[in-house]
Amino acid sequence: MRWLAWLVPLALLAGCASGPPAPQTAPPSRLQPSDELPPMKTFGTYEPAPVGRSNGQLAADFVELSFQMESGRALTRFTRFEGPVRVAVIGDAPLTLGPDLARLLDRLRREAGLDIARAGQNEAAQIVVEALPRREIQRYVPQAACFVVPNVAGWSEFLRNRRSAVVDWTRLQTRTRASVFVPNDVSPQEVRDCLHEEIAQALGPLNDLYRLENSVFNDDNFHPVLTSFDMLMLRVTYAPELRSGMLPAQVAEKLPSILSRLNPAGRPAGRAQPSVPRRDWINAVEAALGPGTSPRKREETAVEAVRIARDAQFPDVRSAFSYYVLGRLALGSDPELSLASFLQAGGLYGAAEGTEVQQAHVTMQIVAFALINGQANTALRLANNALPAVQRSENAALLATLLMMKAEALDLLGRASEAETVRLDSLGWARYGIGSDARVRARLAEIAALPPPVRAPEETTDRGS
Repeated sequence: MRWLAWLVPLALLAGCASGPPAPQTAPPSRLQPSDELPPMKTFGTYEPAPVGRSNGQLAADFVELSFQMESGRALTRFTRFEGPVRVAVIGDAPLTLGPDLARLLDRLRREAGLDIARAGQNEAAQIVVEALPRREIQRYVPQAACFVVPNVAGWSEFLRNRRSAVVDWTRLQTRTRASVFVPNDVSPQEVRDCLHEEIAQALGPLNDLYRLENSVFNDDNFHPVLTSFDMLMLRVTYAPELRSGMLPAQVAEKLPSILSRLNPAGRPAGRAQPSVPRRDWINAVEAALGPGTSPRKREETAVEAVRIARDAQFPDVRSAFSYYVLGRLALGSDPELSLASFLQAGGLYGAAEGTEVQQAHVTMQIVAFALINGQANTALRLANNALPAVQRSENAALLATLLMMKAEALDLLGRASEAETVRLDSLGWARYGIGSDARVRARLAEIAALPPPVRAPEETTDRGS
């Protein structure tokens, strides 16, 4: 289930601007009301990166992902679809859903080796994707941006069975049907992200693990599309050596030979890092991010998550994420604590392998601080360093935001022509990642309000990178 709390990656800016002194009047958004936005930009062919984990670690990851729910409930039997999978789309789907779904299914065929395609006319569908208004989804699952359930074919059937054992994943012996519910009134990227995570969970692992640094099976939501790790987990799920109904020990026994065959680069087996299950940490993080809690209480629970992470000495990315959450929640009340937390998160992510995407998210926050303080060269350098990883991760919302920030830094340095070129580039990505013209204009105005009203003299002499 993709969390609603992470759908607006720049909610920080209003809080961030409330830290250091802001101008008396906001600067123009650089875009006139009569100006038309450029065409929407979309991504090309996804370039998978190496998985970068030993097969021993991958086996442990697979077992934990496949035999436990996000809630902590155990799954006693392995389940998957036994046969070809066909996908149908119903409801009032946005125009971008079709092309994004086609691209996802193509990747699943090529990278995960699955027999999956759109259902043809009069062909039965194993997975139904239904698009409906966000408010309707949240009426029944308030914290969800989107979600997947088994054994039903659409929203009406889900509503009839939502309190019954029919939609209980733990009761399954095999998978025959599933429905994915996505919003149809959000940005194209939000719809695409939902397709990736929920279709992946309809097909395979049902768990999300905060300790994974390179996966959509992680509630930190840093990765918007399926990664090489995720595709390998799905390829293992549908390996011929496995079948629905197998017990955890039976699956674990098969995994070394499966992974040796599917991921020869993962040899030797290596040692798996011990998983440190800390439900208290998860509860603190979810309380900090969830709705219905006062800002002060959310910040207090974020501090508690940092404390638990320190005590647990997690050998993975959970400590870094704890500081990142605290940094975001402290923006409005304590900018110094916020910046210190982001810097701590950046250092921890930087010390871990495969965390370029997380580092880019942290960098965006620090760039905002740099712009507020008129540190144009710093903002420009940091934005340039983060952009390649953001582009590779296909996060158009973050890409557009960083480009808008880069444009502001260039304006501070007196490089107006370059700034306009970069800003124009950002708008095409913003239409995909941020959504409606009104939301794009609001984001642009929000970022234009960050820098001081006059250029800092020490920042105008060095043209930066």
